[in-house]
Amino acid sequence: MKYRKIPHTDLEVSLIGLGTMTWGEQNTEAEGHQQMDCALDSGVNLFDVAEMYPVPPRAETCHETERIIGTWFAATGNRDKVILATKVAGPGSHVQHIRNGGGLNRENIEAALEGSLRRLQTDYVDLYQLHWPDRPVPIFGGRDYSHPAHDDSVPLEETLTILADLQKSGKVRYIGVSNETPWGTMKYLQLAESKGLPRMATIQNSYNLINRCFDGGLSEICYREGLRLLAYSPLAFGKLSGKYLNGARPENARVTLWERFSRYNGPNSDAAIAEYVRIANEAGIDPAQMALAWINSRRHVASNLVGATTMEQLRSNIASVDLELPGEVRKAIDTVHHRFPNPCP
Repeated sequence: MKYRKIPHTDLEVSLIGLGTMTWGEQNTEAEGHQQMDCALDSGVNLFDVAEMYPVPPRAETCHETERIIGTWFAATGNRDKVILATKVAGPGSHVQHIRNGGGLNRENIEAALEGSLRRLQTDYVDLYQLHWPDRPVPIFGGRDYSHPAHDDSVPLEETLTILADLQKSGKVRYIGVSNETPWGTMKYLQLAESKGLPRMATIQNSYNLINRCFDGGLSEICYREGLRLLAYSPLAFGKLSGKYLNGARPENARVTLWERFSRYNGPNSDAAIAEYVRIANEAGIDPAQMALAWINSRRHVASNLVGATTMEQLRSNIASVDLELPGEVRKAIDTVHHRFPNPCP
């Protein structure tokens, strides 16, 4: 395993991080425990979860993923070997079962953290993240910003002050954003500097070969400000493996099971994916490993958050850390990107 230091922290995280959002829906508790055993044995030290997991979000399974991690901690005593990251849900109609849709105010954030700590069977989290902004912005596949007719969102300074109090209490070590925009990211950093509040250490956004929007502005913020990306959806719901090409719908795969997972069905997505798969096949590389290795090579990435429903997938994803892409493969990837730029934001 390889490790990268997150600036302004004492965190040194594995380049491959363990995503967990299938546990409690597509994976059983026992399978989640098996994945954590395997990941830890492979040198993975960053486990990422969220209070709303598993996905798709629904009341019947909500919080189950955190509970599964908690029972693994209790059974193994491995809490001190893991850099644990979780998230508080922002407001939204899709999470009405979480505190009536919530928001990033004091009541919701404090209740969210207490619930997470209880389920995770720990008294602190290493990284506490805002799952998505409180204000209306294009997220989860949205492309363009629209000026809101009304904006009653919680001010960023208020949210950051709440996180500062949680950090002072010892329940949170570091904080981060997720699904955030360049403006929101910089505003949080400016508030931290001007108000003496804690600094966002990480940003967790979607990043993959068919969604490189991060590189348009946020990657410079990472470089200039010492922020680091935790890349989620690195295989675009598994589509970059090529398994969905030509209309294929593998049994029990996420996109097969739930039509709502359409984020990576944008115009030109299949054409771009077919080209990436061709590049990998001609180079004798597994397409999924090529897609992951490309992310691993990016300097602003601290950890590449892989998720899997089978142990075979997990082991292959972790093994991508040892793959160095040849120069001609990287050039071919960029050629496809220029032909089909960001078909799925």
